[in-house]
Amino acid sequence: MAPRDCAGPPPPPPPPPHAWVWPGRMLAMGALAAFWVLSLLTYGYLSWGQGLEEEEEGTLRAQSGERPEPSTTATSQPHLIFVLADDQGFRDVGYHGSEIKTPTLDKLAAEGVKLENYYVQPICTPSRSQFITGKYQIHTGLQHSIIRPTQPNCLPLDNATLPQKLKEVGYSTHMVGKWHLGFYRKECMPTKRGFDTFFGSLLGSGDYYTHYKCDSPGMCGYDLYENDNAAWDYDNGIYSTQMYTQRVQQILASHDPRKPIFLYIAYQAVHSPLQAPSRYFEHYRSIININRRRYAAMLSCLDEAINNVTLALKTYGFYNNSIIIYSSDNGGQPTAGGSNWPLRGSKGTYWEGGIRAVGFVHSPLLKNKGTVCKELVHITDWYPTLISLAEGQIDEDIQLDGYDVWETISEGLRSPRVDILHNIDPIYTKAKNGSWAAGYGIWNTAIQSAIRVQHWKLLTGNPGYSDWVPPQSFSNLGPNRWHNERITLSTGKSVWLFNITADPYERVDLSHRYPGIVKQLLRRLSQFNKTAVPVRYPPKDPRSNPRLNGGVWGPWYKEEYKKKKPSKNKAEKKKKKSKTKKKQQKAGKPANLAQ
Repeated sequence: MAPRDCAGPPPPPPPPPHAWVWPGRMLAMGALAAFWVLSLLTYGYLSWGQGLEEEEEGTLRAQSGERPEPSTTATSQPHLIFVLADDQGFRDVGYHGSEIKTPTLDKLAAEGVKLENYYVQPICTPSRSQFITGKYQIHTGLQHSIIRPTQPNCLPLDNATLPQKLKEVGYSTHMVGKWHLGFYRKECMPTKRGFDTFFGSLLGSGDYYTHYKCDSPGMCGYDLYENDNAAWDYDNGIYSTQMYTQRVQQILASHDPRKPIFLYIAYQAVHSPLQAPSRYFEHYRSIININRRRYAAMLSCLDEAINNVTLALKTYGFYNNSIIIYSSDNGGQPTAGGSNWPLRGSKGTYWEGGIRAVGFVHSPLLKNKGTVCKELVHITDWYPTLISLAEGQIDEDIQLDGYDVWETISEGLRSPRVDILHNIDPIYTKAKNGSWAAGYGIWNTAIQSAIRVQHWKLLTGNPGYSDWVPPQSFSNLGPNRWHNERITLSTGKSVWLFNITADPYERVDLSHRYPGIVKQLLRRLSQFNKTAVPVRYPPKDPRSNPRLNGGVWGPWYKEEYKKKKPSKNKAEKKKKKSKTKKKQQKAGKPANLAQ
């Protein structure tokens, strides 16, 4: 049964302050509080505009009994809140011209800093791994695809994660939402990678209400965890966006705002399957395409959830010393309702539509609020940026690919970043017409790769689906009948060059006009490739089947199992050898001449 709303109920009020209050005023505050609670129960929760109005009048603070933020004992370290949306398209936010209403995101971004030259990776696992390690995929072995549920694979254990570094300097660390960085061993779980608490899913997708996921026929299981155990108590049909928001509220309600907190909120929305509570479809009846309509409802639900998270930060005294970062993990998928227009390509590709993301920073601590940052920023940059803000230290021997970009965002200074390695995937399907000759003997252009250096972007190999999909193309007729601007790749084509600053929509390939620049970027690719570690992409392990694990997706690999098995084989071989020896002796044959 679908709940009434997606942001969950309003945060419960914390204990009242111990300061003495005049009885008459106490009665007035009590009456106002009662009216406030009644209103919330009636309407679900406050709208963004109402919340701000009440905050400005001071009534929200009085009614909720918000804890005062001590001026002398409060932490100098900011509260860090990182919100990661899943599969949100570049166009799919109000301030990028979308028909989908996102008043919370629009307001937070308008009052903060919009990141309009911000890049992530084209699919889930790579973006998450780069955020949490500050390293490119080629330096963690996760260059290819995603971590599949059945693979004995996870984020390499020798990488110090962002929550681990924040814990070193006193942060309480909590993760709510989608992990998707592997779980085949217990050591791979979020609570073993730096998070004090974890509430969410381990896989890349699943049902929003039942929290079940089938990876293939006969490979199905429950995927909702509380720390290291299946959260069966929450198997009651609550929509995940609502459920995750409620958990965030509970964490904030129980945490002392005088102590720093890191909250990583990785919502499942708006990834497929396309599911949303019915009340969110009301505003989008005019959208003909059913996938787009469902997607719009999901995004509206997510927008309201973030509104409620923001209100909880204010209610519990965190907001004034907080930094809220919002990001999508990759581009949208048009076949699943997303839109990246006017960018080229989609999720899973290295065209701008797959890797250029919605992103912004909202914080009272920003020096230049209400601005747009067009400097180059990448998802790996959050690692050193947040550690620096937390007054932490990064070991000198750790080779990071991210940069501290806080001054770029907050003060409008130039970005220290001048290039981005989007990826080098040596095992992706090779381009049939690629060759070393096409790469001037510098690079094999059959290999899928993409790099950005200042204004220039180079792609080689097979970059993926390359059409532009305008919003009006959405219809119930499906992708085969869309009025796309289709591109037929010319025979022998395996290299593309674009000036992204002048041509962000990648319409004019300049590779033949500027061969010198092509060569420079190919050399840079070659230099990066020399630092790459081997790809980690093992075959599936049948022991991963949830049927063997109580119907739950979870860790299955055990070191002792691997150790015992060879010893058993050796014992069996020794036994067989002994029997053979006895037979040979009975037959009168010397043992060393057998067969």
